[in-house]
Amino acid sequence: MKEILQDLSLEELGALVLSLGEKKFRASQLWRGLMQGKKISDITDLPKAFKAKLLERFEDEPLKIAETLTSSDGTEKYLFELADGNIVEGVFMRYKYGNTQCVSTQVGCRMSCAFCASGLNGLIRNLTAGEILCQILAINARHGGTLEKRAVTNVVLMGSGEPLDNYDNVVKFLKNVSAEGGICISPRNISLSTCGIVPKMYELADEGIPVNLTVSLHNADDEERARVMPVAKAYKIADILKACDYYFQKTGRRYIFEYSLIEGENADREHAERLAALLKGRPCHVNLIRLNEVKERALSGAGEKEAYRFLGVLERAGLSATLRRRTGADIGGACGQLRASRLKGE
Repeated sequence: MKEILQDLSLEELGALVLSLGEKKFRASQLWRGLMQGKKISDITDLPKAFKAKLLERFEDEPLKIAETLTSSDGTEKYLFELADGNIVEGVFMRYKYGNTQCVSTQVGCRMSCAFCASGLNGLIRNLTAGEILCQILAINARHGGTLEKRAVTNVVLMGSGEPLDNYDNVVKFLKNVSAEGGICISPRNISLSTCGIVPKMYELADEGIPVNLTVSLHNADDEERARVMPVAKAYKIADILKACDYYFQKTGRRYIFEYSLIEGENADREHAERLAALLKGRPCHVNLIRLNEVKERALSGAGEKEAYRFLGVLERAGLSATLRRRTGADIGGACGQLRASRLKGE
């Protein structure tokens, strides 16, 4: 597999262009073309000889849309094929405030959360910064977006993979996706979801990139949390909360807890009261999720009444909390479901 040109920043493209004997202004032309989602070969204002040099070293199309599924609610799920033949997936969701794209950061995942399909086949490899970025560039172009008026306005790193397990590539992606002159999505419109890899949470806080930090919590008890999230054996809830406090101090951004409501596991009144007691008074928001069930996992989502009852307990305790609108359930909306079914040949 060749290198990925979209891995490079505008400054790095400038150095590359000069090293190939071209004038520096070619870097801006190249950057703009790439940020529009174009293949190298399709950037018309570049000389053919220059493009030929680039194509000797770099992939012309690092990622392409292999399949699209559209839900009855308008949500679109994509299967992306990478240059080496691996596949990842993403989701495009329409909201009143704009359009949100969920992107993957790894091919597979090694976190092995019991409710998630992403890790059914383990971790294959990390995505590069450019491969993560290309997911957004492809969908922005597909929906007629430009650099001046984007079709993708918000990004969530919640697809396949654990972003903080691919730390260096994810940080470089965050810098490139928010860079001036490119697709320029503000860090404040980007959410990064983590299982709670505490050392990397501290590192992210020190990067100076004020994204919305979202932590998959799913239980207020360490032992119970470890039943569905093996990572909980390494990082305790108390340590996660300390890291969240540090993130708030460094960025001024409140943090968010994702809490998937699992029938018979964490969705009753007692669990709601324990969660409320744990988080009361903290600068956080709780995002409750009715689990999108994965057939390979023996877990069921809580019912609607149970979900609203849980939400009511949190709200009466003074917490900021919402019950996430379900999207894409009829097209395998949960992380990793589409990829897993394609790997099985379904």
